[in-house]
Amino acid sequence: MTSLLLYQRIAQQLAEDIRRGVYQPGERVPSVRKMSSQLNVSHATVLQAYANLEDQGLIRARPQSGYYVHQTPALTAATPDIARVERPGLVTRASIIQQVLVEARREGVFAFGAAVPHIDYLPLRALHQQLAKVTRFQSPRAFNYMFSPGFEPLRRQVAIRMRDAGVVIDPSEVVITHGCVDALQMSLRVLTSPGDLIAAESPTYYGLLQLADLLGLKVIEIPSDPSTGISLEALQLAANQWSIKALVMTSRLSNPLGSTMPEERQKHLLRLASDFDIQIIEDDIYGELMYEQNKTKALKAFDRLGHVIYCSSFSKTLSPGVRIGWMIAGKYQAEIQRLQTFSTHSACSVTQMAVASYLENGGYDRHLRFIRQEHRKNLSAFQLAVQQMFPEGTQISRPAGGFILWISLPGRVNTQELHVRALEQGISIAPGLIFSNTEQFNHCIRLNCGLPWNREAERALMTVGMLAKQLCQDAGQSW
Repeated sequence: MTSLLLYQRIAQQLAEDIRRGVYQPGERVPSVRKMSSQLNVSHATVLQAYANLEDQGLIRARPQSGYYVHQTPALTAATPDIARVERPGLVTRASIIQQVLVEARREGVFAFGAAVPHIDYLPLRALHQQLAKVTRFQSPRAFNYMFSPGFEPLRRQVAIRMRDAGVVIDPSEVVITHGCVDALQMSLRVLTSPGDLIAAESPTYYGLLQLADLLGLKVIEIPSDPSTGISLEALQLAANQWSIKALVMTSRLSNPLGSTMPEERQKHLLRLASDFDIQIIEDDIYGELMYEQNKTKALKAFDRLGHVIYCSSFSKTLSPGVRIGWMIAGKYQAEIQRLQTFSTHSACSVTQMAVASYLENGGYDRHLRFIRQEHRKNLSAFQLAVQQMFPEGTQISRPAGGFILWISLPGRVNTQELHVRALEQGISIAPGLIFSNTEQFNHCIRLNCGLPWNREAERALMTVGMLAKQLCQDAGQSW
């Protein structure tokens, strides 16, 4: 039995004891020394097991004291309802989206609106060091053009990291992009022409709606379950009625719902794509923030017929400002490289080299483990606070990773009005209408929980909850 399997077995047994109530919330679990002696294993193996339990949110370390069962009140709010299918249509939200984004960047505004991790959760010091090293020792190359498909050492590191998503590729199959949106737009330009129809999850990432608008595409929104992702039944019905050129979706931690598609449904989706000749663009930007790693693979891992173009970036884990993304385009790679060469060339040379150096020198996995723990802790705090502070009947998503929450308010509450009132109080939120081309989500909001849970965050969320209650009362009086 390898040490890896051994520590997993230890973690699994202790997790079962916690769930059965052998160890109660707030109680101390056996010390590393005691557990090591009881099971006749090394201290390192026990520490690995306890680290695994920390990643699951079951225990917490207390300095100079030991490990304790994490004490969390039950989250009882329901999850949001699934959407309905509407006819395809041209995008109409671009101006509203732009307005929300501009307001969210205003100085002095508490940013619940933009899905950007707090600066405390970015490895800025390490990135500074790598940038300084690259500009000092490799300046001629760092300040020159770096044409498609990008910096080979970085493509090699990405290929290594893709193993964690279940995708086995060569570095030559990776194309470095100017962020994930750049990868999405190149994918759409290669797969579609103006006037074509694409399918998307509903609700969906508002940036996709902007891209569709710019490219002259129609969008059919496919209802998505907050837990299991896009409705395959609704997708099949839509494909029977309309010619869908491409489907843009997320199998791991969709934005904004946070849903994760089970493996069997992923395989079923690929069979549907094959039957209807639908190309899939997979946006996996939050994939590395799954709380339990190696549990869910990317959709691309099961793609045997080349139907999936995979897109991701380091924006949510390293820094949104480095603008480093990548794509695995398969049979479309040559066309993607031609398009990139005569548009953006590639991503910035300096940041490509710095990120490659950071990944090569280690520390990224430690950083990921840290931010997963922090996001999990903060997300739980935000969920419970929303449950306590928002109107009765509020529904809350249950993502298995990342740092965004989808919240559905009861009744006829207009969250565009909530957005306006919150902004008057110096708080930015993302109203639900920007995540769809329909009116189905006007009572919803997306919250950025990639922020430290502290008194300032608590006060800001309490203000939003109070405003939501006022709107609920106003809406109730108008019925």
